[in-house]
Amino acid sequence: MKKTTSVLCMLTLSVGSMAVAVRAHAAVTDDDKKFLAMAAQSDVNEIKLSQLAETKASSPEVKAFAHKMVVEHTKLTESMKPYAVKWGLTAPTDLDDDHKSIYQDLSGKSGSDFDKAYMDAMDKDHHKALDAFTKESQDCTDPRFKASVIKGKTAVAAHTNMADSLKAKL
Repeated sequence: MKKTTSVLCMLTLSVGSMAVAVRAHAAVTDDDKKFLAMAAQSDVNEIKLSQLAETKASSPEVKAFAHKMVVEHTKLTESMKPYAVKWGLTAPTDLDDDHKSIYQDLSGKSGSDFDKAYMDAMDKDHHKALDAFTKESQDCTDPRFKASVIKGKTAVAAHTNMADSLKAKL
């Protein structure tokens, strides 16, 4: 009888722990995939516009901000890459159409006109990204992806604050 009780207890514990493990790896949703595709495109946009700003900005603060955006959005891209691979998403490699227009407009500017236009774009993009990261951090069901989203949200919130502050100075 003791042996039967022990076996049943162990079996119950095993099944219970498997149920917890299954819940811990919730299925990815279409919304998660859409968010990741948007975040990946946003990173490409930020990196390419900021690479331009590293060479064209006249303000040392704007140049430093641009460099930070290149470095940190590259890290963010790398942190999200495993999910894109796992979910079969193809990473973007170029600016989206809206940001191609912004890039072209920025390319024709110089001095403080460039700095202001670049920071306006960064401010707008980061506010939009922060809203998306906030929504995804609330809606995401996969615990590992959610942890990455929350970490990304923290970085994007810091970028948003920096953009707000720097834009106000120009």
